[in-house]
Amino acid sequence: MAEEPEIETGAVDAQDSQPSTPGARLRAAREARGLSIQDVATRTRIAQRQLEAIEKDDYTALPGIPYAVGFARAYARAVDMDEVAIAAEVRDAVHNSELGANRYEVFEPADPARVPSRALAWTAAAIAIVVIAGFALWRSQLLTPPTTEEIAQQKDAAPTAQQRPANAAPVSPANQPVVFTANDDVWLRIYDEAGERLKDGLMKKGESFTLPANARNPMILTGRPQALDVTVGGKPVPPLGAADRTIADVPVGAEALLSRATPAGQAVSPSAAAPAQRPAAALPSGDGSAAAASRPAAPPAEGAPAN
Repeated sequence: MAEEPEIETGAVDAQDSQPSTPGARLRAAREARGLSIQDVATRTRIAQRQLEAIEKDDYTALPGIPYAVGFARAYARAVDMDEVAIAAEVRDAVHNSELGANRYEVFEPADPARVPSRALAWTAAAIAIVVIAGFALWRSQLLTPPTTEEIAQQKDAAPTAQQRPANAAPVSPANQPVVFTANDDVWLRIYDEAGERLKDGLMKKGESFTLPANARNPMILTGRPQALDVTVGGKPVPPLGAADRTIADVPVGAEALLSRATPAGQAVSPSAAAPAQRPAAALPSGDGSAAAASRPAAPPAEGAPAN
């Protein structure tokens, strides 16, 4: 009668004593290295309660499948185990659990402890969208030429020659160079009385343009007058218009700009005023003395019809 082979009970007991689940194997590796659960939490930056859930193979206590796999991978790395093998075992186990039946795995972070929160990611995305939209809007307003409606409104608001103050002092013609310098990016058009465009397009910040000396009654059209620094003979003149208000058909010849720059009532040189002087008409009776009647008449206002 054949003898039955003896079974080494010690080998069987050793196999039965080996941890069979990923969580139990991780716990055994931690205890073998004399580490506490808090030590592993410090190394991995994972909450202690979540590490305890990994050790108990309680995957429903974790946020989701990606976190369960990622936490187990980080745990294995902290206790010098094969993180790839542990991650594969946890993935298989979690798919067969209640968590795997109710949730869908979208991604698997390499280290969930370092992944930014969803709220932070959405906040950063919203800020980026607002910044980009604001810059695009500002840029479009900066570089868009003024509309026909804006030009018409500016023409209606521009004072005519008859509306100018009667005491505005005339100035002599000037042949000094007129220079336009952009202190910011600005679109403009400079043209003469025949409609010929002397300058048309975008002037970059710091760019300058000198008006041709032979320009005939040059005028300007722009939506941002404050972005231009204008000089006549090297001397600055007041802004061509209100900030961010479209101006059109505004004369920019040297004489016209100097006329705008001369304060009302300022005295002019005798050579400039002499051609305009002539005897004054007799005043109505009872309105003054004889000395007033002999006083020379004041120079006519610019653009006013002569008697």
